[in-house]
Amino acid sequence: MSPQTPRRLRQPRLLIVGCGDVGLRVLRLLRGRWQVMALTSSPDRIGMLRAAGAVPLRGDLDRPSTLARLANLADAVLHLAPPPGAGTDDPRTLALLRALARGGSVQRLVYASTSGVYGDCGGAWVRETRAVHPLTDRARRRVFAEGCVRAFARALRLRVTVLRVPGIYALDRPDGDPRERVRRARPALVTGEDVFTNHIHADDLARACVAALLRGPTPRTIHVNDDSASLLGEHLDRVADLCGLPRVPRLTRAEAAAHLGAARMSFLRESRRLDNTRMKRELKLALRYPDVEAALRGVRVKPPASA
Repeated sequence: MSPQTPRRLRQPRLLIVGCGDVGLRVLRLLRGRWQVMALTSSPDRIGMLRAAGAVPLRGDLDRPSTLARLANLADAVLHLAPPPGAGTDDPRTLALLRALARGGSVQRLVYASTSGVYGDCGGAWVRETRAVHPLTDRARRRVFAEGCVRAFARALRLRVTVLRVPGIYALDRPDGDPRERVRRARPALVTGEDVFTNHIHADDLARACVAALLRGPTPRTIHVNDDSASLLGEHLDRVADLCGLPRVPRLTRAEAAAHLGAARMSFLRESRRLDNTRMKRELKLALRYPDVEAALRGVRVKPPASA
């Protein structure tokens, strides 16, 4: 190579752990700019991940012995995998961090947590400085994972950003299409007993993950949510009206407790409004979908067929 020939820079290497819907959106944003690896425990997903532009890696967070090869593969890690479905800790995150600690290549870690760590805030505006107060084991597992991530970063002097994420939606997301929530007529609470709810479009969340990888402050916790902060029933009414669907029924809190399961009731017992100033100022993220109406505008669906 002559002195005039520029040396080709190596692409940064990213490991995505938990490469589901949001991870695939991150892949689309980074394709061609980063070398992206995706951990999967399912052989059925290998072809799909490869077609999306990732290098698939077989490994199972529930089987730590399968994670040994992760030690020196990546410069950055995007941790999107959920904790197990039971307990108050997160052995999956512990297994991942212990595997990464055996190497020395990782310099940046971004972890996607949940806004549920705050518990019920009585509808108050919440900033990232508020103390966590988890009310469910689901949220306690996330608090545990956040603590492990921060301790790992301190011990190894890594840059770490924790993203606290509320409800994720997108019209093409299998478990997050707001129209389906209305079509299924899942009840909301009556006005006066309703709770505030927060959301983020999956595309904006993916963009926030990329922004955090590129320029996320460390160590830092950042809310990733859109500009809407409305009562759940009002939110669902807007979705119904925009899409020409019947509004969902309303129940009193006592009626809901008698008819709905514990998991669904847990979401109706927590009310908060997330401040997203840090996201805009520090990640420099301009929302493409500032509210659900922006995603639904122009969309018209047929009312559900009668039973």
